Amino acid sequence: MTAHGGRRTQAERDAITVEIGYALCSAAFAAAVVFGAVAGPALLFDLPDTAELLLVRAGLVLAPVLFVARVASVLLPFRAAGQPSQPGRTNPDS
Repeated sequence: MTAHGGRRTQAERDAITVEIGYALCSAAFAAAVVFGAVAGPALLFDLPDTAELLLVRAGLVLAPVLFVARVASVLLPFRAAGQPSQPGRTNPDS
């Protein structure tokens, strides 16, 4: 944002849009990989019912948790880097 607290420039809005898209795509991919790794054996092989149920449920729990963690880990540093801790100052020691 500008130094006077005004609107964001088009370049800043584009950067945020790209960062959000990257966060969502990479999180969806990571969640799908984790779900496939955890629940995949239960879906591919003939396992006992208890093991199949446990693996599928573990995959259904881990995938959304990983999705949220990945989105947060990508977007939170981006947000913190965009706003100075001391507006108007370029050096924390000044």
